[in-house]
Amino acid sequence: TTTTTTTTTTTTTTTTKPKEGTKAPVGVDKEIYLKTQPPPSIPAFIVPMPKTMTQGDGVIGVSAELKISATNPSDDLSSSFSRLKKLLFSQPSKAASISYLTIVKELIVEVKESEVALQLGVDESYSLDIPNDGSPAKIKANTVYGAYHGMQTFSQLVIFNYHTQCYQIATTPITIKDEPRFKHRGLMIDTSRHWQPMNVIKGVIDSIIYTKFNVLHWHMSDTQSFPFESLSFPLLWNGAYSDEEKYTQDDVAEIVEYARKRGVRVVVEFDMPGHAAAWCSGYPDICPSPHCNEPLNPASNATWKLIGGLIDELTGNGTRGGGLFPDNFLHVGGDEVNTGCWSSTPSVSSWMRDNNMDANGAYEYFVKRVHDYAIERNRDPVNWEEVFNHFGTKLHPRSIIHIWLTRATLARVVAAGYRAILSNNDATYLDHTDTNWERFYMNEPCADIPDPKQQELVLGGEVCMWGETADASNIFWTIWPRSAATAERLWSPREWNKLDEFRPRLEAFRCLLHRRGVAASPIIGELARNSPQGPASCFGQR
Repeated sequence: TTTTTTTTTTTTTTTTKPKEGTKAPVGVDKEIYLKTQPPPSIPAFIVPMPKTMTQGDGVIGVSAELKISATNPSDDLSSSFSRLKKLLFSQPSKAASISYLTIVKELIVEVKESEVALQLGVDESYSLDIPNDGSPAKIKANTVYGAYHGMQTFSQLVIFNYHTQCYQIATTPITIKDEPRFKHRGLMIDTSRHWQPMNVIKGVIDSIIYTKFNVLHWHMSDTQSFPFESLSFPLLWNGAYSDEEKYTQDDVAEIVEYARKRGVRVVVEFDMPGHAAAWCSGYPDICPSPHCNEPLNPASNATWKLIGGLIDELTGNGTRGGGLFPDNFLHVGGDEVNTGCWSSTPSVSSWMRDNNMDANGAYEYFVKRVHDYAIERNRDPVNWEEVFNHFGTKLHPRSIIHIWLTRATLARVVAAGYRAILSNNDATYLDHTDTNWERFYMNEPCADIPDPKQQELVLGGEVCMWGETADASNIFWTIWPRSAATAERLWSPREWNKLDEFRPRLEAFRCLLHRRGVAASPIIGELARNSPQGPASCFGQR
């Protein structure tokens, strides 16, 4: 066959379906052959699209006994190989009995460094080559994390052809060179508004890696509940909904390690001083009063003893890359702080007067002290947008601002020299079920930031699965498929921004999620979390 590639930009490529008159291999029905080809103008049903990709017009089979080998073996790679084979092969295959079909029997994974810590900015690049002659397919990466992404791309290229009853890859030969546009690409879950079982959290992790997300932001606690086990302050989880809705430290360690083995960082958030009423259930002296229990009491030594001890637990007493949550980010909230309780509580208002503070000054004092704790323990503090809106350049240079109110703030944050994460609520909040996938897809982080140096301070973004209306019964079909739109925006080159090009890939990806056992809503309808409107093919969305 002849490789047919059309370059659309300096960084992306696209191909089309073989022209009319293309000959199928000898012995293959042409209609069956063409069923393996992507439709016109669609490079491949891959989400997110790679940085560069070239394709031909061939078709090869994939052995259901595919050998996956590593040139630099490790336990993590071996585990990922087992997962990949389970993902790929769920049907009996007759490929061996089809004489006219060239079969690829091996996937070789070359990783330069198999033992690299998972932190922001780790190398996630990879290349993928799938020849047309049956010789081994190859993934090359500098780290295991790039290799994981290469395997995900490979998994989306392999289809089961029900006509030939074998696994196939269309438009071969294929050459892909790929890397993410942004370093931080995440999904937030909220286990305070509704507790989520361990298997659900693991299922979320399994699903987000399909689109190359690399962060699980774990909003652990809030006003409603505190499900986390603290060994230093064991009464904190008196704030849990029930004894059945808690996470032991063994549970947490299991989730963190489960995520790490899949290339996902876990960034924990304990929101403070607001959104913290549940803390008071076990330690009422850290709250202003029994009737006015948040924000946390900045005037009480007990508050600071607890916060310092909790951060010690989370970070392993300040070990960079260590502790229960090894990630170098620590999200400490800071949003929606109503200081009325401080002003109306005599002991707190007296403390503010004695220290020449008004309520805003007490808020600044609280934020700065928490930042100091985090930085002393080798963590970079992450705060929601209000903290920057209140204090601007008074914040420590290591502070990271998480935008949620309006995307316009992002430009001001990076212009001030701070790093930022984008989760503007009008285009990333999954609980906003009236926000469609198109808005997610067109949410360009750098739209108002022309300066390349300031663009580098945009670490990436997150979709947010706030839990007020999401529990284990509906979390997956609220997350999917809209999150895939953000995943492509954060991974693929900026030039991939055409809604009509993305739509058929999103439709196909939704159906792929279903085949993998992940619930995903139809992409049509007034609400994003909805049911099919009547009998139809998965691809029809009707």
